[in-house]
Order: sequence, then C-alpha cells, then structure tokens
Amino acid sequence: MAEGEKLIPINIEDEMKSAYIDYSMSVIVSRALPDVRDGLKPVHRRVLYGMHELGVKSNSAYKKSARIVGEVLGKYHPHGDTSVYDTMVRMAQEWSLRYMLVDGQGNFGSVDGDSPAAMRYTEARMRKISEDMLADIDKETVDHQLNFDDSLKEPTVLPTRIPGLLINGASGIAVGMATNMPPHNLSEVVDGTIAYIDNDEIEIEELIQHIKAPDFPTGGIIYGYDGVREAFKTGRGRVVMRAKANIEEVKGRECIIVTEIPYQVNKANMIKKTADLINDKKIDGISSIRDESDRKGMRIVYVLKRDAIPNIVLNTLYKYTELQSSFSVNNIALVKGRPKLLNLKEMIHHFVEHRHEVVTRRTTYELRKAEERAHILEGLIIASDNIDEVIALIRASANAEEAREKLIKRFKLSEIQAKAIVEMRLRQLTGLEQDKLRAEYDDLMKTIEDLKDILAKKERRMQIIKDELIEVKDKYGDERRSTIEYAGGDFSIEDMIPDEKVVITISHAGYIKRTSLAEYKTQNRGGVGQKASTTRDQDFLEHLFVGTNHQYMLFFTQKGKCFWMRVFEIPEGSKTSKGRAIQNLINIEQDDKVKAFICTQDLKDETYINDHYVIMATKKGQVKKTSLEQYSRPRANGINAITIKDGDELLEAKLTTGNSQVMLALRSGKAIRFEEGKTRPMGRNASGVRGITLADDKDEVVGMISVNDMDSNILVVSENGYGKRSNLDDYRITNRGGKGVKTISVTEKTGNLVAIKNVTDADDLMIINKSGIAIRMAVEDLRVMGRATQGVKLINLKGKDSIAAVAKVMHDEDDVKDINDIEVIENGTDVANDDSNSEN
Repeated sequence: MAEGEKLIPINIEDEMKSAYIDYSMSVIVSRALPDVRDGLKPVHRRVLYGMHELGVKSNSAYKKSARIVGEVLGKYHPHGDTSVYDTMVRMAQEWSLRYMLVDGQGNFGSVDGDSPAAMRYTEARMRKISEDMLADIDKETVDHQLNFDDSLKEPTVLPTRIPGLLINGASGIAVGMATNMPPHNLSEVVDGTIAYIDNDEIEIEELIQHIKAPDFPTGGIIYGYDGVREAFKTGRGRVVMRAKANIEEVKGRECIIVTEIPYQVNKANMIKKTADLINDKKIDGISSIRDESDRKGMRIVYVLKRDAIPNIVLNTLYKYTELQSSFSVNNIALVKGRPKLLNLKEMIHHFVEHRHEVVTRRTTYELRKAEERAHILEGLIIASDNIDEVIALIRASANAEEAREKLIKRFKLSEIQAKAIVEMRLRQLTGLEQDKLRAEYDDLMKTIEDLKDILAKKERRMQIIKDELIEVKDKYGDERRSTIEYAGGDFSIEDMIPDEKVVITISHAGYIKRTSLAEYKTQNRGGVGQKASTTRDQDFLEHLFVGTNHQYMLFFTQKGKCFWMRVFEIPEGSKTSKGRAIQNLINIEQDDKVKAFICTQDLKDETYINDHYVIMATKKGQVKKTSLEQYSRPRANGINAITIKDGDELLEAKLTTGNSQVMLALRSGKAIRFEEGKTRPMGRNASGVRGITLADDKDEVVGMISVNDMDSNILVVSENGYGKRSNLDDYRITNRGGKGVKTISVTEKTGNLVAIKNVTDADDLMIINKSGIAIRMAVEDLRVMGRATQGVKLINLKGKDSIAAVAKVMHDEDDVKDINDIEVIENGTDVANDDSNSEN
C-alpha cells in the first residue's frame, strides 16, 4: 500500500444500497425522464442548446452532424457520440416526432427501421419551432448550471414557448419507473392551455373538449375513447391505435389498402410478420402483400383471395398483426426534480407556471436593461445641454480618469454616466443626434412604465402568455393526423355487412358455404331441378338451411359438442362452388361431424338467452332440454352440449321458447308428439331422457321438430322421393318415451322415412338429392292426406339416386317468383330451428 493511503472497512450491503440509489437517482433525474416544463430530457436539451451556441439556426446553412455532435459531446454531454447522434436523428424524423425539432439533410433512416447514414455524411440545422423553444434564453429567464467539467454553463431547462411535453410526448425507461407520453396536436394543446389560463378551476372533462385525444405523427385511427379519457384523467391509460385501411378493387381483385400505420410500428417488420402468419395458416384470405410506399406516401396492398370477405380479413389483420396496436400512456415527468404521475390538467398547469416564471424573469431583465440605458441617457442629455462646458472640462483634463472625476463633481453624475460622456462620439453633438437622445429617453420611460405594470399585474403576464401561445399556434398549428373513432370499443364489423338472406349448405364431406338466397329459383312440383353444387366424388350435399348474415350460428356435432360462429364469417360461394371445409373454420375433431345448427339472435341479450332453450335429440331416441344461456359463452375449442352414450350420436338441436310441442319421427315410419314441458331443463353435461322407443335395433330417429303453430301441417318425405302432409291433429299428444303412431306407410316403393317438417301453405320446400340436384316447390301444391298413406311423388329420381336433405323457406304470397321477398325461417332437420321460434 502506498504511503499515506489507508483502508476503510465498510459494509458491502450499505455500500451497494447507497451506490444503487445514487445510480438510480442519476438515471431518473439526468437521463430517462423529461422535465415537465420543456418536455425535454437532458440530452435533447443539450443538442438544441449546442446547436443554438453553434449558431446553426433555421435560416443558416446546414452543418455536418458530426460537427454538432462534437460540440454537444465536448461541452455538455460526455456520454458517447451514439447517444447524441441517435437523439438528433430522432428529432429529425417525421414519423417519430409530431413536431420535428431538427431539420435534417441526408439519410435519417426510414419508417421501415433502416439505420440513418453515419454522422459524417448527414447535415442538420434547427427548425423554426426549436428557436421558439430557446427564445429569450439570453435574458436570464432560466437557471444555468455548470457543465461536467465546470468550464461552461448550460441551461437546466429551456424557456420554451412551445408546450413540448404535450405536443411531442416522451418515452424513457428509468430505474424502477418508466414514462410513455403520447404526442398531441399543437393547435388543440394551445386551445386547451388558453382555456386553463382563462379558468384554472377548469375540469378535465372541459379540457377534453379542446384537447380531444393524442395525435400521432403517423396518423392512423384512435379506436375507442375510454382509454384516452382514462389517460387524461389519471395519467395512465391504454390508447388503441389502428391503421387507416380502405377496401378497393385493383385489377379485378379486392384489396385492402393501408395508407397509415400505428405510431412506433416498424412497417417492414409488420409486413414480414403478417407474411409469416399467412404462411402458417393463422390468417386466411390473403394471397399476397405488396409494399407500394414511395415518396408520395405509404401504401401497403393486401391482395385478397377471391372467396375472402374483405371486412373479415381486415378484422383478422387487426387482431393478429400490428395494424392494431396500443399505446400504454404513463405520464411520469420530473416536477421540481422529482418524478411524478401527471394528468392532463397538471401538465398544462406546470407548463403555464413555467411560462409565467419565464415572462416574469424576462420582464425583470428587460426592465433592468431599460433602466440602465435610461440612466446613461440622462447623463448624455445633461452633457448635450451643457456641451460647451463639458468639452472645456474634458480638454482641461490631463487624462480620461481626471475628466470623469471632474464631470462627476461638476454635474453630480454617476460613474457609469461620466464614463459614457467621456466615450461619447463627436457625431452625437449634432442637433439631430441630440433630438434622437431625447426621443429614445421618452420611449424608454414609457417602456419602463409598461414593464413595471406587467410585473405588478398577474393578469397582464397571463395575457402575454396567451398572446405568445396564439402566435405559436398561427405559426405551427396544423390539422389532426389521427382520426378518432369514438365508438371504437363497441364497434363491430357486422355494421359493415348487409343483413341479407342467405342459404347455407354443408356437404357430406363437411364443406360449408353461404350463398345469397336470390340465386335460387322457384320451380313447379315434379321438375327435374337444377344443378346446385359442384361436389367431389362420393360427396353430396347433406345439410341446407336459410338464415341472415347477422345471426349467430351454433354448430352441434354428433359427439355432442357445440361450436359458435357468425353467419357472415362463413365463406361466401356461388351456387356451384363446393365451399370450404368446416375443419378450417371451427376446431372440430377429425372423426366428428356437424349434425345440427341453430341460428339465434344476439347472444349477449340476457332476456333472450334466458327465455329460450335448446332441445336435442339423438339417433337412439334420447331427448334433452338446456337453457340457451348455457351456450352464450363460446370457446375456441367448443363446449360440451350433451353427453352421448356409446353407439349413439346427436341428430338434431332446436331452439324453443319452452312452451312448444316436440315431434320425433323414426326411420320405420312412426312419429311421437309430446309437450316440451315433459322434459325438464338440464345442464350441458347431462345425457337426457327417453323421447321415443325404437321399433328394433336397426331403427333410428330421422328428425325432430318443435311445434308452436297448431294450424301447421306435418310434412314427411321418404328416401325415394315420396312425401305428403297431414294435419297436426292426426297425431295425438302422448307421454314421451312411447312407440309413436304411423306417420307414413313405408313400402319398398317409398323407401324409409328421411325427413319430417312442420309446414303451412306459405312455405316452399327445397329438396336436394345425393347427386347434388336441387329443386324448389310450393307446399300448397301438396294436398293434405291422412297420416297412414304413402303420399305422392315429390321429385323424379334417376337411377339409384335418393334424397339427401329437405329444407323449407317461406314464399311471398303476392309473387311466388320473387325470391328476395322470402322471409327467413330457421327450420328443420338438417337445418336450424323452425319458424315457430323465429324472432326476426
């Protein structure tokens, strides 16, 4: 150990604690958090002050960035050139700062995250707005402190006329705390600040009338207002940002065109991640993405597949990509050197207080300077009034010192006045110059009086602050870039989709599509029908029903699971297209199969879901009733709807009001009718109770209907194309679980029963064969017969063809041919629920 040195033992815990506190306070106060008054962190302030000292003003020539960085680094900020240059670059990027503070020339990076050129290549100068942040800095308006080596002084804060913290925001991670402040529109901030000056008791709700929401440099949409209001009131909140997107047709293909993206989103990374999601099949419906951005503006083109619904693809993009992102507001700034969470009013208050102090100190400085000048002018006026005597006195003096003393003694002047007279130029002896002296003195006296008045009256100082803010607004104010979608949080894409009638078809292999009802035409009974769908080998249409785009769809599978979807989410296809595999739309197991559907209205309506029930039937004759409320909370992987026993499977599900009657029909031609009240409501996991007794092991239930309208007829169809309708009264009401009564005379000619419906004369039938042929006919063409007959031929079948599905739609009484007037019915077997429960 060297001479004179000694070791001091200390506790490492205490040392670590004090060292860490010193470090954290240094980071909080001197690095990461902005000052509430000028909105700048030390590095920003030093860059601007360094440029000011260098004289790189907005109207001067650009200077090399390296020159500016060197100036700031050598004089004020000894923390590495990268931190200084990165700061300067960010202040020159139009997508980073709402109001740029540096005017850059050269490559200053891009919104794609490209790096700026090295500082030896780029050049910079201040922007006009930065000069207003430094205005009056030489008038003792702010405190100065010594720099790192105590050789120079630097300002602790700028005397800014610009409310920098609000208009440009800030973000920084300190130790144990962070700040994230959004930028705002300068015009709005000035209006809000003036409103606060006029009434410092103003409520935040009133301030929000002026400062509506953050205003991001990249534009975009602020989606929903709750987070904005929360942030303004508390200083913390979550602002949801969305890209600005339009749907256009480009070269015959529908495209989503994005022209503005959320703040702080890297465009190139966003496009790459979206492409990865498309490749991983997480996002469907996009065939390619093109970035067509150029110097005129941003333009990202998402080219859609032909069967995609643009609004649904756009919603998916918002959900999974950075086209929608959020800005977590956390308004922490330094107030008198201490970090504090601030709401909108507090930020405005501290800015106004700072401006008030600056105006007071500036006025005090100007008053002092004016009084000093007036004092000198008084001396000069005395000298000019007695000029001959003054000249003689000076000529008689041996030196300047003697002359000064004689002047002081003779005219009772001060040291400063005497010095000014001795140093007076000969041209000031002219009559004109003497008049100027008196005029200047008179003006100065008025100025002094005015300045004293300003210092005496707070309202005058506040008026000056207002006037300067209005001047700032006139110079730099502009329109909002970010638009506000106030209803964002509650907004749904169904508002963009017309609530039109559609036919939904599902093939035996599980292909689903929706087609506009207008594509189907009415034909007379006995026609051959028209080609309805292009199906694969061995595939045929198995389910068909009619609904509207806005309805909710519940899918019930043969294993007893329930899935949830909106009708408009089903891919649209033409009448002849095969549709899309259900497996791609819902997470159904490979060996499971959708057997029934229910179209419901709003599942968030508590009254509606509590007043309705789902009745299910299995092939083995079990029935079960459950409240619709149990199915109103969907899960991505489905929920259990009913526990299915071995060897059985779910056949049908219907929506009821709890007061209807239930009819089950068997393949063997028997049917049973009982009151819905005979089955009590059960939980989702129950397996139900016996509804009908089967004739033998090979028998099974083919359909279930629920009946409210006692005037309706019962229509049955057999697999060889025979059908008939009978009166409901032909089927007596019995207890559930019986064997039922004959509903059709099953013979080899008719084939087994395949469908049962309840119909009226106002209905049309839609029948689809396994070969894919569809025919539509009016029910009124069928006469009512006894329930024990075999019926009449409804459709001519070729070869071994048989009927796959039967559905009904209601036709318009005035014009049977006008398909668009058909009222939507949620109907039977392979279809949703029947017309007695429709709440359209």
